[in-house]
Amino acid sequence: MRIKQALSAFAVAALFAGSAFGQPTTSSEPKTSGSVSSPWSFSLTADGYVVPHSEFFVSPTFTADREWLHLEARYNYENLLTGSLWIGYNFSVGQKVVFEATPMIGGVFGNTNGIAPGYEVSLTYKRIELSSSGEWVFDTSHHNASFFYSWPQLTYSPADWFHVGLVAQRTKVYHTSFDTQRGFFVGFSHKKADFTTYIFYPIDSHPTLVIELRWSF
Repeated sequence: MRIKQALSAFAVAALFAGSAFGQPTTSSEPKTSGSVSSPWSFSLTADGYVVPHSEFFVSPTFTADREWLHLEARYNYENLLTGSLWIGYNFSVGQKVVFEATPMIGGVFGNTNGIAPGYEVSLTYKRIELSSSGEWVFDTSHHNASFFYSWPQLTYSPADWFHVGLVAQRTKVYHTSFDTQRGFFVGFSHKKADFTTYIFYPIDSHPTLVIELRWSF
């Protein structure tokens, strides 16, 4: 029952986020006066975590990109009630096989305080993508609390609107009996919106669910 209520709450929040950020998307479209479209691209991602024996929480992430410049803000990502701000450098190489990478540096503040070098990388060939994001959080308040976070995943997209794959993560936001959690995901896309459900420990009677809504504009 608690999981069902949590899913309902997240769905309402997701719809509100989509409507709240739907208006700015029109500003990035070419104007009739002949002016060029904005060189910036933005995304808002909300991840809702349904963890057994833990409270439901949402981790939002906002990104802004312009050519090589990458800016990012996160909350409830490195730890609960913790925010982080990032700056990075975008680059890509290849045509048939495309490699993209964004090395970053971030500042973490809240329940965890510190400095975090991080990265986002992907290798894409046709409809298959291998990607990973990670960071080393150096806790400046408690040095023995420093840790490494990672989220690798393998994605196959048989259609433009559908994607499935395998995923793993190592996180400090919540605790389980496994240091590294593994699972799979199923997702759907429509225009500028993506909806993906991640299931960790799928053979467990109490799996961990991550429900993700992403809006690009």
